[in-house]
Amino acid sequence: MKDEDKAKGQLIKELLEMRQRIAELEASEIERRHTEELYQTLAEKSWAAVYVVQNGVFQFINPNVAFYTGHTSEELTGRTSISIVHPEDREMARKYSLEMLREERTSPYKFRIVTKDGGIQWIMETVTSIYYKGKPAVLGNSMDITERIMAEDTLRESEQRLADIIDFLPDATFAIDLEGRIVAWNRAMEEMTGVRAKDMLGKGNYEYAIPFYGTRRPVLIDLVFKSDEEIEKKYSFIRKEKDCLIVETDVPFVRGRNLHLWGKASPIYDHKGNVVGAIESIRDVTERKRIKDALKQSEEKYRTLVESTLDIIFTVDRKGEFTYINPKFEEVTCYPASDLAGCPFTHIVAPEYVKPTVGYFKHGMGGQPVPSYEIDLIRKNGERIPVEFLVTTLLDTSGQAAGRFGIGRDITERKRAEAEKKKLEAKLQQAQKMESIGTLAGGIAHDFNNLLTGIQGNASLALLNIDPGHTHYEKIKNIEQYVQTGAKLTKQLLGFARGGKYEVKPTDLNDLLKKSSEMFGRTMKEIKIHTNYQKDVWTVEVDQGQTEQVLLNLYVNAGHAMPRGGELYLETENVTLDENYVKPSSAKPGEYVKISVTDTGVGMDEATKRKIFDPFFTTKEMDRGTGLGLASAYGIIKNHGGIINVYSERGVGTTFNIYLPASTAGIRDRGSGTGEGQILRGHETVLFVDDEEMITDVGTEMLKTLGYEVLIAGSGRKAIEVYGKNRDRIDIVILDMIMPEMGGGKTYDLLKGINPDIKVLLSSGYSINGQATEILERGCDGFIQKPFDLKNLSQKIRKILDKK
Repeated sequence: MKDEDKAKGQLIKELLEMRQRIAELEASEIERRHTEELYQTLAEKSWAAVYVVQNGVFQFINPNVAFYTGHTSEELTGRTSISIVHPEDREMARKYSLEMLREERTSPYKFRIVTKDGGIQWIMETVTSIYYKGKPAVLGNSMDITERIMAEDTLRESEQRLADIIDFLPDATFAIDLEGRIVAWNRAMEEMTGVRAKDMLGKGNYEYAIPFYGTRRPVLIDLVFKSDEEIEKKYSFIRKEKDCLIVETDVPFVRGRNLHLWGKASPIYDHKGNVVGAIESIRDVTERKRIKDALKQSEEKYRTLVESTLDIIFTVDRKGEFTYINPKFEEVTCYPASDLAGCPFTHIVAPEYVKPTVGYFKHGMGGQPVPSYEIDLIRKNGERIPVEFLVTTLLDTSGQAAGRFGIGRDITERKRAEAEKKKLEAKLQQAQKMESIGTLAGGIAHDFNNLLTGIQGNASLALLNIDPGHTHYEKIKNIEQYVQTGAKLTKQLLGFARGGKYEVKPTDLNDLLKKSSEMFGRTMKEIKIHTNYQKDVWTVEVDQGQTEQVLLNLYVNAGHAMPRGGELYLETENVTLDENYVKPSSAKPGEYVKISVTDTGVGMDEATKRKIFDPFFTTKEMDRGTGLGLASAYGIIKNHGGIINVYSERGVGTTFNIYLPASTAGIRDRGSGTGEGQILRGHETVLFVDDEEMITDVGTEMLKTLGYEVLIAGSGRKAIEVYGKNRDRIDIVILDMIMPEMGGGKTYDLLKGINPDIKVLLSSGYSINGQATEILERGCDGFIQKPFDLKNLSQKIRKILDKK
């Protein structure tokens, strides 16, 4: 019983559990049915294409599948899903769907399908495993992405075209996206940096800066997205044009070179105007900058030259109006540049030069070559200034005449120099004329002295043989006096001709002033002469003729300063000059005799006094003076070791002071007297050489009268011949200096070659000039100037022969 009850209880329990299980299954079925209805409703209403595939065959298809395939649900239901996939994509679609079902793939995949009408559509699909109607199935969910794919293709083609354009740009160019990744790196960029595009594309984190700066850092392209003052400071030049940035800068690390680069960066926009990236183009302008810098330096150099030159420089336009003047132009014309800007050039041209200047400018504008020309400009203060100009045509960029460029020079000094040159040339011509006259006068004096020598010799011989009481004695003495007067005349001629060196002898300056002033006074009687001579004046050693020439020159100048007459004061004074006084003149300190010549004439200003001793300087008219008188006086006094200076005051008068060194011998011998001397005789043999027969005749007679044996020679060659034959018996040679063919100098040298100890007395109608001095310096024993008398000749001979 117990067993039955137990079995019944177990059965009831199982029945209850079964009932509960059936109730649960019914509830689950109801829930499943509700869920299927819900999913079916969702699938049918979904925007996506939803379908269920069991065993590779469509079991359920929502309307969207039919929409993009062109098939109805009925046509696709029961059909394999792979049948509508594009044959080329079937293997890929099968592979990706299996990977997703095995949960090996999570991302959607895309492939092509073939529509009912044969068209191609792109879909993106995801799949998952489900149970459909109690059996395993695959739920597919896909979207038509045909338009997106086409847009992507279009964008890709557009991007490729853009990439191709960028790639062929001549400037080095690269582009980045909003994340800073490189999306373009063209060939020019490869050439500039040496970095290939394949090694740069897709890289970010400022990778594009490394080829330029050797490090990662923001560059110009980054400023497109965001301004940064620190970055901007790194560029030497930066400019913004709308949304573009333009810079120039030195870049140190471009393939190991330091380049000067120009860069331009701008944003990249999409079709909606949104910034999607940035692009930068870079150009190597190193050579351009070098040329620009060189041009700038050249311009600066020429600007400096133009602005610092001593020449005046200007430019004018086609109308002849000033467009530029340099500082020297301002200085010369006294016009500031602002005053002349836009003014015609003729505004500052002297009236008589305006018309020629206009023609000159027009001639040049036609392209014809134009020589330099001279005009007078008018300064701002009205002063005229001579200027020499050279003008050339200024051309514009098309080669057409745009104006004129002129360079000129103030020729005031040149004009003054030319005028002075003309004066000097006239004075030189006058001096040359005087030199020619002097040469002629010297020749006349020489010949006249030869003539006087004949007269003097014969007169001396006649007086020697006539008793002083004879009726002809005084007449012959008069002849001798006339000869001496003639000799003085020839001496003056020789002095005028500069034919003699200083024949220095002890001289009493009081006597010299008396004689010279008396002669001047006879010719200038309207001038009153006052004298104040030092008693016991010290002796000086001077050439009396030259000193007299100096005095006469001062007298004549004083006369010219007093054309209506006046007072002339002559003074002498013994003075002692110290070192401080003589130092400026290079004279020696000591005892001097001072000569003062003072007039009451018009006087001189300071400018005249400064030039008074300059050669060719004169205040007289062209035909009244050579400007050599005071220069000659200065030279004569200086050569005597003396000093000459002048004191003058305009309207008061002028004083010339001459200081001549006192002679120690003269002071010691003063008052001793010398006597007239006597005729000295001898018995030696004399060779008398002269080309004038008159001279040899009278000379022979004079020498024989003195007791000498005489041999004669009429030329230098004859003298050599005679001396060569008679050297042992000839004691002295009297040698004429001026002879044809062989002069006295050469004859002397040849005689000296025969006998180095030969004794020679040089004779000449000239005073001791350069030739005579040279012969004396070579060892000649003495000099006697024609005309000479018997006493003078005898003393000169004995002085040489008796010399020990």
